[in-house]
Amino acid sequence: MLPQERFNIVLVEPEIPPNTGSIARLCGATNTTLHLVHPLGFSTSDRHLKRAGLDYWEHVHIVHWENLDAFLQAQDERKLFFFTTKVKKSYTEASFQPGDYLVFGRETKGLPGDILSLYNDRCYTIPMENSHIRSLNLAMTAGIVLYEAIRQLGRRRPDL
Repeated sequence: MLPQERFNIVLVEPEIPPNTGSIARLCGATNTTLHLVHPLGFSTSDRHLKRAGLDYWEHVHIVHWENLDAFLQAQDERKLFFFTTKVKKSYTEASFQPGDYLVFGRETKGLPGDILSLYNDRCYTIPMENSHIRSLNLAMTAGIVLYEAIRQLGRRRPDL
């Protein structure tokens, strides 16, 4: 798969090492590029991060960004999809294309409000039926959305 055909998972200021490690493993398994937007809430040498990614780190393409502004300035906004609990539009309403960026916020705060306002038409959620549950685990959410994107791409490309 060519780099421009890969999907991209973007973690904005992730805080929990095992989540990032699990997402890195997911990215490796799917040839998805992982983008880490600093500041990170942990060191990349953290043993919990390494353990969650197991021995797959060398097989994951990781790009580091100094901050969210630097990441956003370098992207075509038509390729960006933001995921939050603060909207009603389901992730299944998105139409994904090769090279899209699936952007997720911090585990405790999500994406910044100004970003959600600016890109409101590009924000999606994973619906949850139980109102007592605030959100899903970040790694689980990334997996659900990424595999929906892969499913859509497979449906459009009969050679896959």
